[in-house]
Amino acid sequence: MLFKPHYCIILLLGFVLFACTKDEGGSTTVPTTPAADLPVLTLDNESSLEGNDGTSVMTFTVNLTGTYTGTVSANYFTIDGSALAGVDYQPVAETISFTSPETSKEISIMLVADSIKEGNERFTLQIDQLNNVTTANGSNLTAVGIIQNDDSNTIIPEEGYSSPDNYDSWKIQWADEFNEEEINKDVWRFELGNGCNNGICGWGNNELEQYSDQEKNARIENGKLIIEAHQEGTGANYTSARMITKDNKTFQFGRIDIRAKLPKGQGLWPAIWMLGENIDEVGWPACGEIDIMELVGHKPNVAHGTVHYGPPSPNNRSMGGSTSSPKGDFSDSFHVFTLVWKAGAMYWYVNDVLYYEINNEQFNGVAYPFNKPFFFILNVAVGGNWPGNPDDTTVFPQRMEVDYIRVFERE
Repeated sequence: MLFKPHYCIILLLGFVLFACTKDEGGSTTVPTTPAADLPVLTLDNESSLEGNDGTSVMTFTVNLTGTYTGTVSANYFTIDGSALAGVDYQPVAETISFTSPETSKEISIMLVADSIKEGNERFTLQIDQLNNVTTANGSNLTAVGIIQNDDSNTIIPEEGYSSPDNYDSWKIQWADEFNEEEINKDVWRFELGNGCNNGICGWGNNELEQYSDQEKNARIENGKLIIEAHQEGTGANYTSARMITKDNKTFQFGRIDIRAKLPKGQGLWPAIWMLGENIDEVGWPACGEIDIMELVGHKPNVAHGTVHYGPPSPNNRSMGGSTSSPKGDFSDSFHVFTLVWKAGAMYWYVNDVLYYEINNEQFNGVAYPFNKPFFFILNVAVGGNWPGNPDDTTVFPQRMEVDYIRVFERE
């Protein structure tokens, strides 16, 4: 490459750190401050107790090292993790400025108190849009804020746990309170039969039930949706119901609260779950499956949250977690099963206690199908590979009662 003699360039490790030029008139352009000479911001992770009176504050210290004159500044803001803005902490989006010779500043985040025993939760503080300053790694700067729970009890009234019908920073997108006399056929439709496909029955799981739309299997009763499994006569002959919102209602991201009381007994398998609306085009599990709640009746105090994804069976993949009821079985009273779902991440709660979370970084290159619209499925299966079949200890009928489904979106 040919350079004109009136240009000078200094190179170090392949990066241009300084340049000066002369124009044709002989004047000199003043160079900007090389990146290597800019002051450097650093930020550490922090943790604080949640508190009980709404006065707890988490304080992040931002340090500035290096020589500078005048003022340097950067924008900062919070990002939800398992801790949610307006629910667990108050969000911020502001600018931090240093005036020479200042070397340290504090960013304070107000925490939202409650009296519920829950797991530690976290959010992210991010600094970017830097002005005359850089960071230790040369890019955006982040720190994790951990809210430490300090409550002693999970509050479960005798009749069961309830969730609010509104939250700060969220607005209701859709709800079914099941207060009408009949199931809303504009929202819900029934899948029928025993799930036979290419001569293989049992909905892919060797289940025993025949799904029906009969009132004895699915109805509204006292403001609750009832899905009820029956043994018909003697032997392995069972009916139940499986309701879906496919082609009627789909959802993408938000907070989903479902208040339900579950059945129990060997061979019962209630589920509150979702499938990708593109299932007819790409099949299962490429469409993605989100199990908000599953339970096997011989372990009535354990609820599961799971996702299914990847290539077709037998190479399909899944990951999930579980939690135990803090008081009795999930059949004893109502509990609220919550999914907080955002782009690239999901969080599972029971009675506002976080017990499992995933993000797209855990998928190690396998397609992450959970950033697209999904529809709801509610059902009570009988028998199958996971719960096993009913036996002499199983009492019928068994029902799942759903008090409400509420879907919130960010304001």
